[in-house]
Amino acid sequence: MADTSAQADIRGINIDKLAKGFADESLVLKRFVNVSNTKAREIRWYQKTAGFLDSADTSGITASQIANTAFKAVPVAVEQSWTRQTSYVRKYFVESPMISEEDIRDSDIDILATNVRDLVLAVSNQVDTRIYNVITENLSPSNIETTAAVADGWDDTATGNPILDIETAKQKIRANRYDVNGAVLYINSIENKNLINYLINVKGSSIPSFSSERIKDGVVMEILGCNVVVSENATTDYALLFVPNRACTWKSFMPITSVVISDLGIGRKIRCWEEGEALLTDPKAVHLTTDTVV
Repeated sequence: MADTSAQADIRGINIDKLAKGFADESLVLKRFVNVSNTKAREIRWYQKTAGFLDSADTSGITASQIANTAFKAVPVAVEQSWTRQTSYVRKYFVESPMISEEDIRDSDIDILATNVRDLVLAVSNQVDTRIYNVITENLSPSNIETTAAVADGWDDTATGNPILDIETAKQKIRANRYDVNGAVLYINSIENKNLINYLINVKGSSIPSFSSERIKDGVVMEILGCNVVVSENATTDYALLFVPNRACTWKSFMPITSVVISDLGIGRKIRCWEEGEALLTDPKAVHLTTDTVV
């Protein structure tokens, strides 16, 4: 059974001061969305309807009506359309139990520092999950692009084809006139395992090059011009591909903050919070591949 901060045996001198064995999940999705501030908790914003203005399904005007216009003819009028949306700031809030001054003084582990780290990660994890849910439309696509994986998905080495699925996602986003160079492929570790297996064992490719500098940003490899980001916050059976810093915006009302609250002579507790909301401003810059696992 895991020990809490106040239990005696976690303070034994044999406890590794570095708390080895604990690994932090990379919470990186916010790094790939546009981040800006909001002064109000109610956010009015506009969601772009389409990408280009020369087809009947975007502007009502076809390319033939724009091209080769007759001399002295009145030009056709085209305009982009947006849908006004209203979103509300969400608060992510957590605190530790009261940690006694005695525990703080004689514990082998730096309890305050450890709790600060873990509480910040707890809040960051929920923010990361919220961005994922917004950008994927809660895995029920209506405005974003979507395609089912080829045949039986990425875990079927006989019929699956993740390379074609990625190219299909890129093609559909590009058709909306977005630049897909440097797009983010955000997947669960299961999809990553199946993708690597397909590249190496099925197709016999060499292992993709890894860059320590890129890994710092959460990118584990590059393939087909896309940065592959692996996170357990991504839901298996789906592969998300989107244009970074364009598809989604995180509106920050209060940045992530942590404080130590002291009760003199008794102890201290740590409180952490962040407030903001994710906005899917450009849904056509997003593609969700479904059914990647049988």
